[in-house]
Amino acid sequence: MTDDAAERLLDAALNHVAFDGWSETTFRAAVADAGVDPVVARGLFPRGAVDLAVAFHKRGDDAMVAALAEKDRAQDGAPLRYRDKVTRAVRTRIEVVKDREAVRRGTTLFALPIYAPDGAKLIWGTSDRIWTVLGDSARDFNWYSKRATLSGVYSSTVLYWLGDDSLDFQATWAFLDRRIEDVMRFEKTKAKMRDNPLLKRVFAGPEKVLGSIRAPRSVRDNDLPGGWTAPR
Repeated sequence: MTDDAAERLLDAALNHVAFDGWSETTFRAAVADAGVDPVVARGLFPRGAVDLAVAFHKRGDDAMVAALAEKDRAQDGAPLRYRDKVTRAVRTRIEVVKDREAVRRGTTLFALPIYAPDGAKLIWGTSDRIWTVLGDSARDFNWYSKRATLSGVYSSTVLYWLGDDSLDFQATWAFLDRRIEDVMRFEKTKAKMRDNPLLKRVFAGPEKVLGSIRAPRSVRDNDLPGGWTAPR
């Protein structure tokens, strides 16, 4: 019952976000439109519209996962390259959102210093969902570096998309391709550095320290971005 009320509140809020943003005005209007008891609504979303904006973002993550699963089932021919899978996932995450103005208003909200940690956590969560769907098995420092890199790609692409008026957002997808290409060049440079005997000795110490870092044992139950395993 509470899940249904939460969904109804979010759907109702989207009718007002374009005019009033993710604000208390929007929250109160959503409560009235959805016919939800105000006490129940505040229990579901203690911070009002801010928590509705968080729920809206997470709904997009869920829709992305479902859409990618459907695309995998319908795929014919040769499997995609890994870089193409990442590109497809980021593009799908953006395409599943039908209300661009709600995203724009959310970007403005989470740019405020008081809510910036929420925004950063949401972007990190989206990146984590993408890598998880793609079957990422990294449990060392690469768990963090992959998500940090993808967070940068995703957030910059969303900002570009918000200002894109090209046909079918072709400029956005070209921008995304360039960002992915930048990441691939960086990874190739890292591989060359690891193969260089001199640089390998120089970075032996830092690599030993980074090798002690481990991904969280339970990401969804941990508010922290990771864990640390002390060297033995």
